[in-house]
Amino acid sequence: MKASKFSDAQKAFILKQGADGIPVAEICRRAGISQATYFNWKKRYDGLLPTEMKRLKQLEDENGKLRKLVADLSLDKEMLQDVIRRKL
Repeated sequence: MKASKFSDAQKAFILKQGADGIPVAEICRRAGISQATYFNWKKRYDGLLPTEMKRLKQLEDENGKLRKLVADLSLDKEMLQDVIRRKL
């Protein structure tokens, strides 16, 4: 996935402008982002501080690694059970 060119603080500032009542079209024009990007950020980060955004990303990364680990272990377990079935 492509890394964002905006920092968490910049994203928080852009979202805060929307909360302050500035029209979304104006915010997007100033920031150089699409309205879809703005609303995706709003859905994901609305109300979070930059430190909380960073923590959220860390937790999502950790969750992805754990999911991969569980999938690998499940596959290993299935293979071992298949070997046991064949021997018996």
